[in-house]
Amino acid sequence: MSHRAIFLSWATLFATACGQDGRDAPAATDDPSPEDPRAALIARGQSLEIPGEWVVPPGDPLTHATAGFAKILCSNVFLSGLDPAFAAENTGFFSSPRELRSEVTDTVVDFENRRVHLTLPDGTVRSAKQHGDQGCLALPIGESEPYYEAVEVTPDLPDPETTPWPLGDLLPEEPFPADVDMDKVAQAVDAAFDPPEGLTAAFVVTHRGRLLAERYREGIDHTTPLESWSMGKSLTGTLMGVLIQKGVYDLWQSAPVPEWQSEGDPRQAIRIGDIMRMSSGLRFRAPQDPDFDADVGYADHIYVYTGTVNSFHWAASKDQQWEPNTVGRYRNSDPVITNYLVRLGVEQLGENYHQFPQRHLFDKLGIRNLVPETDPHGNFLLQGYEFGSGRDWARLGNLYLTDGVAPNGERLLPERYVEYASTLAPAWEADGRHQYGGAFFWVNADGRRPVPETAFYMAGAGGQSTTIIPSHDLVVVRLGHYSGSGPGGGALDRAFELLMEAVPES
Repeated sequence: MSHRAIFLSWATLFATACGQDGRDAPAATDDPSPEDPRAALIARGQSLEIPGEWVVPPGDPLTHATAGFAKILCSNVFLSGLDPAFAAENTGFFSSPRELRSEVTDTVVDFENRRVHLTLPDGTVRSAKQHGDQGCLALPIGESEPYYEAVEVTPDLPDPETTPWPLGDLLPEEPFPADVDMDKVAQAVDAAFDPPEGLTAAFVVTHRGRLLAERYREGIDHTTPLESWSMGKSLTGTLMGVLIQKGVYDLWQSAPVPEWQSEGDPRQAIRIGDIMRMSSGLRFRAPQDPDFDADVGYADHIYVYTGTVNSFHWAASKDQQWEPNTVGRYRNSDPVITNYLVRLGVEQLGENYHQFPQRHLFDKLGIRNLVPETDPHGNFLLQGYEFGSGRDWARLGNLYLTDGVAPNGERLLPERYVEYASTLAPAWEADGRHQYGGAFFWVNADGRRPVPETAFYMAGAGGQSTTIIPSHDLVVVRLGHYSGSGPGGGALDRAFELLMEAVPES
């Protein structure tokens, strides 16, 4: 492709996307009846609520959504290598709803400078740029650069072509155990890509840490970083686990958030372990709230993606809606606060914050193509802004299959941390939702997926997932383009069913 600015008409960039508007968690339904579990969930929350008032995020929702769109185009074009028109039509609806994309009157994808500029009817321009090894970020209105210098992050790993898996990509030639039905495995791979409108982009399966099967859409391979969304929450939980193993934090200590340290601040009762169970109790509106009303105002959950503010300070400014470890709600306040603590802990160690994930986690697992992205202040937005390859997510998933021990035998996560991650969170159990665990992992305790109830997984909007199935020594990664999440989810379930037949219990 020519290294020049390409000016694309909006008609070329956007067409109505097909499929379901996938999300990280079930959204609220309308008109609950007294028998509706949602009504009971709302009633329980109301009965436990601490008096207070929600503060509407400032700014115009359309300009926020357009900032999200600029960033999504930037990442999918410059990191994933997707065609701009395909990216506009099929990726990233979570922070950039497709119904608002048609408001953009002019679109510039600048390949030479690796920037995207979107103009709205009132003349407002929302821009995003690739900021070196920190991936893409949205810029505040009127700004041409973020508020920090890019940091070079180069993997400290040997040549992947000559290094055996998992630290490299050289695969062994030995056959798999005879009790693994490779024909059924092949059928599972086929199922993951059927129907084509599911837009599955990467499907990777490992068994006992060894690559069992994989396939990619045309134009994508095992090194391509793809939109991963809230799987980054589980990466956040992993980085916190690394810091706990290093002795920087204790899982059950009071979260040392600077904004919460005034004498008598009730938020000092919030423990790190509560936060990573999506049970902090912070007042932070999200579309996944059972009583969410979009007419009330822009959601904090989306604002930390698109507001181009210091996301850490925004989340830390929120008061409590409930006592910690009481009510479970899927809200970005909790991974953002955890990322805040990660930054503070890394700086306490005297390490470089932007290099820390690569040096202290990725290099030890063989991960070369996972790009954590930031807000304009340099804070990692790992509640969902990161791009990773199928193989790299499989490498991270296998860390949880090996109880937190790296391929070289080094313990990266504390003992019993995997148990914490894979155990149903008490506040979610009290809410009657057997779905969420610790360290920002989902659990299959409700049997929502056709795999054993002991399975647990990372999940992201648009149908992204990394599933750890300890009973079968499997890790299964599915990445797809956002607009295909509906049929893509059905395809993944069929693939799971075949894998359960193909691979015996350990």
